[in-house]
Amino acid sequence: MTKPIILTGDRTTGPLHLGHYVGSLRNRVAFQDTHEQFLLLADAQALTDNVNDIAKVRNNVIEVALDYLAVGIDPAKTSICLQSHLPALTELAMLYLNFVTVARLERNPTIKDEIRARGFGRDIPAGFLCYPASQAADITAFRATVVPVGEDQAALIEQTNEIVRRVNALAGRELLPEAQAVIPRAGRLPGVDGRAKMSKSAGNAIPLSASPDEISAAVRAMFTDPDHLRIDDPGKVEGNLVFAYLDAFDDDRGMVEELKARYRRGGLGDSTIKRRLDDILQALIAPIRARRAELAASLDHVIEVIRAGTMKAREVTDRTRHDVTEGLGLFRL
Repeated sequence: MTKPIILTGDRTTGPLHLGHYVGSLRNRVAFQDTHEQFLLLADAQALTDNVNDIAKVRNNVIEVALDYLAVGIDPAKTSICLQSHLPALTELAMLYLNFVTVARLERNPTIKDEIRARGFGRDIPAGFLCYPASQAADITAFRATVVPVGEDQAALIEQTNEIVRRVNALAGRELLPEAQAVIPRAGRLPGVDGRAKMSKSAGNAIPLSASPDEISAAVRAMFTDPDHLRIDDPGKVEGNLVFAYLDAFDDDRGMVEELKARYRRGGLGDSTIKRRLDDILQALIAPIRARRAELAASLDHVIEVIRAGTMKAREVTDRTRHDVTEGLGLFRL
């Protein structure tokens, strides 16, 4: 039986962090055994709001690829490919822009939130506004039926399916499959400063390459319960950043629940739960950091992995572009 196709990826704007690990990376390692998986190094999409720093986007292609390989992505099972080297994606995106209106793009909740967060006002880069059509091109070019996304990205998948239905209706048959958004159960990991989202740009992330000292410093700085002044004081677990991280990373669920109960009763100090979290994060990141350093010492191998994955992806996406343009009845030479 043919495996279902899954497409996922990351913008190449900086090394990946624990938020990526919780939200997607550990699931991708599992998916590669059950799906045909393509991982997109989204350098073209990263340019939509980083065009004044192209060097950052270019240099982070390798950084993101290193993180993929270091966490356990196997290039024999998963194709790691470079977005800007897949011309079919751009051609399909241009085609799909004819099937959406500016008003519909502006109504997309994900785009509205991102425009507000970046303070664009009406000075919205056209490439940024058109991202839903670009993402639809990415997804459909691979004929992906599964797309892991955060909850805040689900609206983009729905808009992709709107475009798919329009294309299929014009062709009079099913040229493209609809995609299903898969939202991780773990949810969004808060930043180490307590903000709602861990983010490279906000500077509140723990990179997957963090040193032992950097990990410990981040854990020490995490807030707990401001009213938990003495060990014997009852403390709040809800909103407590350390417990949020223990929920995300501690595999001993029974112990976590016991620690929560003790903290609520009083008699458990913040230093105890921080030490536990520090030990867990050190154990998680140490092998990733070591593997990453090993890979970074042989970048020729990493580049070859990207090249091979991109060649495979190009065959797939070129075939889809041909099928779509032919199915829609465009002129052929």
